[in-house]
Amino acid sequence: MRTLPRVVIGISGASGAMLGIRIVELLAAAGCETHLVVSLSGERTIGHEVGPDALRHVEALAFRRHPVDDIGATIASGSFRTSGMIVAPCSMRTLSAIATSAADNLLVRTADVHLKERRRLVLLVRETPLHLGHIRMMAAATEMGAIVAPPVPAFYRRPQSVMDIIDHTARRAIDLLNLDIAALAEPWGGLG
Repeated sequence: MRTLPRVVIGISGASGAMLGIRIVELLAAAGCETHLVVSLSGERTIGHEVGPDALRHVEALAFRRHPVDDIGATIASGSFRTSGMIVAPCSMRTLSAIATSAADNLLVRTADVHLKERRRLVLLVRETPLHLGHIRMMAAATEMGAIVAPPVPAFYRRPQSVMDIIDHTARRAIDLLNLDIAALAEPWGGLG
């Protein structure tokens, strides 16, 4: 019997909350066991950018939502096996905490566990312009094994709406986990 992937999704307080929500929607539709952790700033950003009912919507889709201050949650342990973790969006504060192993909340602790266990960790870092400190934190996270994937629109796909851009970015982030589920992002067929 094939078991479906177990994935952790973190939503931090950077702009782009719909990215994390869309990732949970896609993974839930694929039948994955999703574990959600949202920072306090993430909650505020979801309410502002997506609407007052968006947090309840994403919670209902997730297999389980873990409180950000519950450092003793199952997902904080390396013995809790997952297929990977995506932080979308990933604020610079969260990136910096991950890059320096400052695991002061469940989101950062779980990301740290993924790094120490050599599991996939995808960070959709959301900031521009970047200063040298940001770049150094991205380099440090990459050297530790994270995949830094800023949510840059794929204009060659000729998106017709913001939702087209969000959807493609979410699918690409999921693809980076190499899950054994139906292909999510349509592969590029070339210009030919």
